[in-house]
Amino acid sequence: MEVIILNDPEAVSALSARRIAQLVRAKPTAVLGLATGSTPLRLYKELIRLHQEEGLDFSEVTSFNLDEYIGLAADHAASYRYFMQENLFRHINIAPERTHVPSGLVAGPDIARYCAEYEEAIVRAGGIDLQILGIGSDGHIGFNEPSSSLASRTRIKTLTQRTREDNTPFFDNPDDVPHHVITMGVGTIMEAREIHLLAFGDKKADAIADAVEGPITANVPASVLQMHPTVRLFADEPAASKLARRDYYRWVYDNKPAWQAF
Repeated sequence: MEVIILNDPEAVSALSARRIAQLVRAKPTAVLGLATGSTPLRLYKELIRLHQEEGLDFSEVTSFNLDEYIGLAADHAASYRYFMQENLFRHINIAPERTHVPSGLVAGPDIARYCAEYEEAIVRAGGIDLQILGIGSDGHIGFNEPSSSLASRTRIKTLTQRTREDNTPFFDNPDDVPHHVITMGVGTIMEAREIHLLAFGDKKADAIADAVEGPITANVPASVLQMHPTVRLFADEPAASKLARRDYYRWVYDNKPAWQAF
């Protein structure tokens, strides 16, 4: 895992966006895996700027989002489809039919079939070239809560109370936070060709230390990223504060050969 520690979230997000822009320019038909929540907001703002000011073209890009709350329609203000529309899609020239966010309105026996079809759609698109991830305070990625199978596929998951509490700022009433979601599995995420894990703030410090330097365990789903060949952690100083080898990571990044720069 390449660990990149910068002073603030803006600098971290801009660097991740630069790599995404490089990919899209080299491969206009790139497939991007996208995340929601507060973590990627600065990244999406930078991608919007790159499109509007520097002509970054998303017209042939395909996207797949990690997850969605079960029970929320696409136009619900707390749904992830709505989030993506407001914070990225409507500001760039990505084709609506190329954007995929799990539906929150599938139910009962239809869920398993729907999840299998979501997996098949990723395969038909050629697989995810670059996946954006945040990390939960308990080390979850997507909505793969602690104890999730590290080989899991897209499926329904029950949220922990901790995750529901972490997501209350996005709802008018804490009781409105859904108990269930559809999420890409850990195994699905690991099939992306490149992964960017973004983390900001001291509330993520324990999770980052466990994910990067701790044992690989289903109790910290993000720890499986240690097994991926091309993962970049983009962290600000507070999020990286509990990494035992953070000075080494800074030294490696500061002395990176020019030919390795992306």
